[in-house]
Amino acid sequence: MSSDPTFHNTLAPWAGLGFRRELIPALQQAVPEHIGFFEVAPENWAGMGGRAGRDFRAFTERYPFVCHGLSLSLGGPGPLDEMLLRRTRDFMREHGIGLFTEHLSWCADDSHLYDLLPIPQTQEAVRYTAERIARAQDILGMRIGVENASTYIAPPGAEMTEPEFVRAVVERADCLLHLDVNNIYVNSCNFGFDPHAYLAQLPLERTCYVHVAGHYVEEDGLVIDTHGSEVIDPVWQLLQDAYQRIGRPVPTCLERDFNMPDLPTLVQEVAHIAHLQHQAFGAQAQSQLVNRQVA
Repeated sequence: MSSDPTFHNTLAPWAGLGFRRELIPALQQAVPEHIGFFEVAPENWAGMGGRAGRDFRAFTERYPFVCHGLSLSLGGPGPLDEMLLRRTRDFMREHGIGLFTEHLSWCADDSHLYDLLPIPQTQEAVRYTAERIARAQDILGMRIGVENASTYIAPPGAEMTEPEFVRAVVERADCLLHLDVNNIYVNSCNFGFDPHAYLAQLPLERTCYVHVAGHYVEEDGLVIDTHGSEVIDPVWQLLQDAYQRIGRPVPTCLERDFNMPDLPTLVQEVAHIAHLQHQAFGAQAQSQLVNRQVA
């Protein structure tokens, strides 16, 4: 498989939004022009029937979609869930979805833990996780993106830094990078490092997809990656830095999972993503949007 990060990514470099059932009535009235694609968790939509399934099909027939997994547990001790992978593969083929990403973390052993836990930063963990990613890619028939995760504990016995671990896994698995700038910011607050220096150490040349989101700060100062509030200025600045370092347009999704505002409020942030893309890449990004509107 090619190492080109666009090899299995048919998305243009648009701004996107998570597709949620509560937004469907408003989206059926009109999809705002700044929304170039939607993101879904395949676990939530594969096999969906009834009215929700029909509504979903109506959107996948008209707009590009991305699959972002929640429960594959790429670094977990339990067996890789190959049944889930095959179900995801069939779901993506059914709806013409060309990109799948997952968290570089673990979330299950003999049952699901419903949390994303950090992988020990060791050479053995690099080998183990990369082999599981490679197997996932074989089943899906495409290169996948793995996302740098938010973490709240540092596993003992680290043999490398976190960005070194991300790079080692991505290169060994020959996969792509799903860059989450809010996760970098959250971790930088909780562990006391420079988020821009961290960003510079990631394998950004393999970036296929970007997330931006809001978070919550506890009374004791702990920052929690909730996706439940507006994106703050330091995260927007980190996204700008990422665009400059990546050096090419890349699809970017606004994550919002809790405290959902109305669609016009969400679109303001999606529009800001589009603005930053145009600011960073100028006519190259704008031409993609024009092509979409003409098509």
